[in-house]
Amino acid sequence: MRHLDIGITAIAPLVWGSTYYVTTEFLPAGYPVTMAALRALPAGLLLLVLAPRLPKGNWWLRIFILGALNFTLFWVFLFIAAYRLPGGVAATVGAVQPLIVVFLAAPLLGTAIRAASALAALIGILGVGLLVLGSGISLDPIGLIAGICGAASMAAGTVLTRKWQPPVSLLTFTAWQLTAGGLLLVLLAVFIEPPLPPLDARNLSGIFYLALIGAALTYILWFRGISRIEPDAVSVLGFLSPLSAVLIGWALLGQALTQMQITGAALVFAAIWLGQRAGRVHSPNLPKHPIRNPV
Repeated sequence: MRHLDIGITAIAPLVWGSTYYVTTEFLPAGYPVTMAALRALPAGLLLLVLAPRLPKGNWWLRIFILGALNFTLFWVFLFIAAYRLPGGVAATVGAVQPLIVVFLAAPLLGTAIRAASALAALIGILGVGLLVLGSGISLDPIGLIAGICGAASMAAGTVLTRKWQPPVSLLTFTAWQLTAGGLLLVLLAVFIEPPLPPLDARNLSGIFYLALIGAALTYILWFRGISRIEPDAVSVLGFLSPLSAVLIGWALLGQALTQMQITGAALVFAAIWLGQRAGRVHSPNLPKHPIRNPV
């Protein structure tokens, strides 16, 4: 059953790797916050229609904190990185996320810092670094900083999602976070970005894909994984995102794969294997997150 949970969760970062291709090839440039809002809010509202229930008590504050970390801040930084860096590079910068999760989970969840988990994160960082260095490109400083900040935001959201255990279905929990994050993004876009120009069919198809597939579907799978698998074991699956981005660049944009990049891909798979093994060995009887009616 654990292998099935891992496989289902892994679909999310594999799809997220396509975000960089879709952003650069389908979306208008220069509107990172607006594009993030159009990705989050429609998906959240759609899921809220399917699971019409509102938070109660302190869950209002918690949901907006999680929405800000998992979507508002993360996606703003993600789109900035995607606009300013090649897809593989933007995804690679986020590779520090599993390492951040390892150290955040210790104080917030009371878990031990596992040497194997930290080693898996470091191997993964090395692997995705080779994926990028093998392409021989230069780094934009603003894009680099944005990618690191996005990784830190997502790491904090991953750990707090595990710490706070909502008494609602996974669909409702995902709807709450997407909607809260989307509302914050809309407010931010109004104040810092100019009005969006007219969108053509290509732009709309990109937004549609990112909202329904890249947000609504994948985050249901991701939060499902967080509810069933240790946070450090889940986060290491994020290494699949830069691998996916590089492979998409090779398949759709004609970007060549070097021997260094192939070595990096092998290290990514080694990191994922080690991260899952560490979780299985150290927490064989970890209780499931009590979200009701998981999909």
